[in-house]
Amino acid sequence: MLSFTTDDIDPEHRFDHWREVRGKSLFGVTIELPTERRADFRGQFSATDIGGAIISRMHASSYRVSRTSADIARMPADSLCIGWQARGAGWMDVGRGRGHRVADGDIVINHSDTTFEATPERSDGFDFLILKIPLSGDMLLGAPAHGLFAATLLRKSPFFRALSALFHALTHEPRDIIDPSVEITHIARLAMLARGLLLPGMPECRAALRSGFYYAARDILARDLHQPALSPAAVAQELGISLRQVHVLFEPTGLSFSRTLSALRARKAGELLAKASSRPVANVAYACGFDSLATFYRAFRNLYGLTPRDMRARVNGE
Repeated sequence: MLSFTTDDIDPEHRFDHWREVRGKSLFGVTIELPTERRADFRGQFSATDIGGAIISRMHASSYRVSRTSADIARMPADSLCIGWQARGAGWMDVGRGRGHRVADGDIVINHSDTTFEATPERSDGFDFLILKIPLSGDMLLGAPAHGLFAATLLRKSPFFRALSALFHALTHEPRDIIDPSVEITHIARLAMLARGLLLPGMPECRAALRSGFYYAARDILARDLHQPALSPAAVAQELGISLRQVHVLFEPTGLSFSRTLSALRARKAGELLAKASSRPVANVAYACGFDSLATFYRAFRNLYGLTPRDMRARVNGE
C-alpha cells in the first residue's frame, strides 16, 4: 500500500507538493487553491491494489480540481473510475452545458480520460474514495467507455443499491471477498449497466447484479444481526427482490443464508468478547441475535475453532 501525509512536510511547501507530486504526477489533474489559503493546507492519501484495480483514499483541505485536455494528453489512463464522495459536497462541470451537484454519499462514474472541473461547496475539507479500473480484454463486453463523462448515479436508480454495496465491500471489507478480480469485473459491468451502456438481460450483467445484491444482503445482515427474527423474507422486502432470489444470492458461496448470518453473528460476538473482558458470554450471545446458547457455541466454534471462554482467556493472556 502507498500512503502519504502532508504532516511530514513543512507547512509552506505542503500545497505545492500535493499539487505537483500527488495531483499532477500521480493523478494527472490540475489543482487550484487561493494563495492565502495554502499555508493551512493539509492532506492524506493512500492507494491499495485490489484485483488489478486501485483504491485511492483522500482526506484533504478543500480545493478546486480539474482534468483538462492537456492533463489527459500528458497522462492518459484508459480506466473506468467509480468515486464515492464520503464528505465534502461540490459542483461538477463536464462541459457542453453539463453540470451537477455532487452530494455527500454520492457515487460518480466516468472514464478517466474525459474532462471535468470540480468546485467545492464548502471550505472545511473532503473525504473521497475512488476505484480506478484499468480497461482490458472484454471486461466491458464491447460497450464503449471512452466518452463516459462524469455523472452521479441517482439514488433511485435500480442499480444504486447493488453497486454501492459492492463498492463498499471492495473498499471497506476486502477480507470477505474470495476473488477480488472477479468482483472488480462485476462492479465495472454494474457501472456500465447503471449508465445505460449495457443491458440488464445479458448473462454477465445478471451475474454482476447478483454479486451486488449479495453484498447488499450481507450489509443488511451485518446491520440487523442483533434481531433474532431477521429472516430472508425481510431482506427480500428491503432489496425489492423475491424470496427465492435471496437464497440464490448465497448459493455461490457454499453457505446458506442462515449459516452466513450465524457466522456474522459469531464474528461480532468475538469482537465484543475481545473488547469487554468482563461482559457475560450469554449477554454477548443474545446481543448478537442468537436465540439459544447452544446455537451460539456451535457457530462460534465453527468460526474460531475454540470456545468463547477460551478466546477470552487468550485475549487476556491467561
